[in-house]
Amino acid sequence: MTDSASKTEVQVADTALAVPVWDWPVRLVHWSLVVLIVFSWWSAENDAIAWHLWSGYAVLFLLLFRITWGFLGSSTARFSSFVRGPGTLLHYLREPGSWRAVGHTPLGALSVIALLSLVLVQVGLGLLLSDEDGIISAPLNRFVSFDTAEAAHDLHEALFNVLLALVALHVAAIIFYRLRGKRLVGAMIRGTAALPAGTEGMVPADAGRLVISVAIAGALTLWIVAGLPPLSP
Repeated sequence: MTDSASKTEVQVADTALAVPVWDWPVRLVHWSLVVLIVFSWWSAENDAIAWHLWSGYAVLFLLLFRITWGFLGSSTARFSSFVRGPGTLLHYLREPGSWRAVGHTPLGALSVIALLSLVLVQVGLGLLLSDEDGIISAPLNRFVSFDTAEAAHDLHEALFNVLLALVALHVAAIIFYRLRGKRLVGAMIRGTAALPAGTEGMVPADAGRLVISVAIAGALTLWIVAGLPPLSP
């Protein structure tokens, strides 16, 4: 091998490195939500109401954890790292190549916030429902009237179609970026992405923050599932 060939290989190797982008809690929440949303749809279609409720509880926990992790988690998991104002978004749309930070782009942030918000609304509506015979009721059904529960049921079903549209848009964006050479799915599986040398990667959060986030999400989930009982003084 000649010296020039060796230098070329070194230069190529230095131009793209495996940079940490997503921590494992973010990746686990992401793929768990994918599985649980599919399972929630299946259980609803097959009138497996009890399973549908338990799936909803799991989704609720994951959402509450992701929200907490958005404040306490690793650098790319925090909302402050990717939620930007209109000015930054417009600048990104005009010059997408100017965005150098790892993690979600300003446009991708809109998709993330929209999906998380819609799934949270879906879970909230689901907590108000009961089956047609009134045998199985969600934890918060006792707080609303029959008519309100019926309205929540209709909205719950209608918003699922909106959720499907957002998911389709999300997938389309992933395909678009893949055609432009960006492997977003691989990064969400491995946690790393091939980025130019010198790119500042994710700063992980310590284990203590993870324990606190799990504890907060778990406590809130149990409280909601229990029907919002009064807290002891």
